[in-house]
Amino acid sequence: MRGHGAAERTDAALQDQGDGDQELKREALHGVWRLSYRRLYCDLTATSRKSFHTLEMIVPTSHSNGQTGSEIPMKSLTRMVCCLFVLLLAACAAPPQKPLQPVYSPLILISFDGYRADYISRGLSPNLAALAADGVRAQAMRSAFPTLTFPNHYTIVTGLYPDHHGIVNNRFIDPVSGKKFVYNDRRTTDDPAWWGGEPLWVSVEKQGEHAATMFWPGSDVDIDGVRPEHWLPFNGKMAPDARVDQALAWLDLPAGQRPDFLTLYFEQVDHAGHAAGPDSAQVDAALREVDAALGRLIAGLKQRGIFHSANIVIVSDHGMTATSENRIVVLDKVVNMQDVNLVNAGILAGLAPKPGHETEVDHALLTSHAHMRCWKKSEVPARLHYGTNARIPPLLCLADDGWLIDTQAYLNRPNRHISLGEHGYDNADPKMAALFVAHGPAFKSGLVVPEFDNVDLYPLLTRLLGIRPRPNDGSIGPVAAMLQSARH
Repeated sequence: MRGHGAAERTDAALQDQGDGDQELKREALHGVWRLSYRRLYCDLTATSRKSFHTLEMIVPTSHSNGQTGSEIPMKSLTRMVCCLFVLLLAACAAPPQKPLQPVYSPLILISFDGYRADYISRGLSPNLAALAADGVRAQAMRSAFPTLTFPNHYTIVTGLYPDHHGIVNNRFIDPVSGKKFVYNDRRTTDDPAWWGGEPLWVSVEKQGEHAATMFWPGSDVDIDGVRPEHWLPFNGKMAPDARVDQALAWLDLPAGQRPDFLTLYFEQVDHAGHAAGPDSAQVDAALREVDAALGRLIAGLKQRGIFHSANIVIVSDHGMTATSENRIVVLDKVVNMQDVNLVNAGILAGLAPKPGHETEVDHALLTSHAHMRCWKKSEVPARLHYGTNARIPPLLCLADDGWLIDTQAYLNRPNRHISLGEHGYDNADPKMAALFVAHGPAFKSGLVVPEFDNVDLYPLLTRLLGIRPRPNDGSIGPVAAMLQSARH
């Protein structure tokens, strides 16, 4: 009986072990299913997760016959696992999402010609002030000498001093060819031979990107055989709003055509300053006019969803000071005009002694004068970076702030015109200080930086554009602190 009982206990133990093995198998399979479910659940979309919740709901945790979830028959469990993988395959078969498109981040360079650095404090430029408050503003930007329109606009886009890019004045003569350059005469300015260096729009096009220029001195010239992809010849009658609308239309072009680099130019503040003086109601009205155009541009960028991705840099070429017909140095009272060829007058007078008269002309000019300083071109102060170019006349005379230099012959003309505001003076004069404001993802917010030279703007712009800079006189050092990170 003991043996029979032992046999029964052994059989029962084997049966219990078999049942235990089946239970372990079921529990193990449940464990694998639960682990797989958790892992897969974390990787699926919200829609797929809903399907798995449905599966979870149909897995009973108890049954009417008292069985627990661990007692689910193997066939039922197998069917549920199969359902799991069917749902998984369905989730994987969902169409893939489209890859994210690169963010369109154009660089927009805007010039407010003649906008003196302190004009922003007049409270007449709310759109400009808002960009400055949310971006970067310089206390001033130091213009290149001479503080004139064409030399400085071309310096900004080449990073070269006028002495090096060759646009040494608004008006000058080439001593070799005898040809004249007159800034407002396209018959003279269209010759590419005048324009040295490589402006940004040429570099952009050469390096496979797209450029558009809504006016900028030199941008309508075939420099090195290249023009911007989109450009218009200068038309002073084109209203500021129309210029903005054309710029926005270029930004609306397809990805393969729209500009990576875009310029806008507004001369209204400069013209008002010349006509009525920097402290006039006319200048105040011009400040409002160009700021309204800036507001129109901002609204257009926001409407297109690119305001927060665009980098906007707003500059001027020089400042403005008040002048008067009562503050004129008459050259005839200083030197015999029969002994010189007068190349320029106004603020920076350029003179070339006639052959055989060098000694007396030097003696007359190279001495102390009231309201005027004169130098040989080789002796111009080094800080002005001016005097080595062959297009610069041998002798230079610079008027003091607010004074003019003219000849008696000009003053005797019945149609003579004396402006009430002028520029072209020493670039250390605060009244010649230019504007700089920048806004966009590349720039810090709420930052005011010290004055810097406008040649330093070029390496900043090339870094923003991601293009290789050409040889230039600028340095990224003085402007690097305004950038968000080293990657810009």
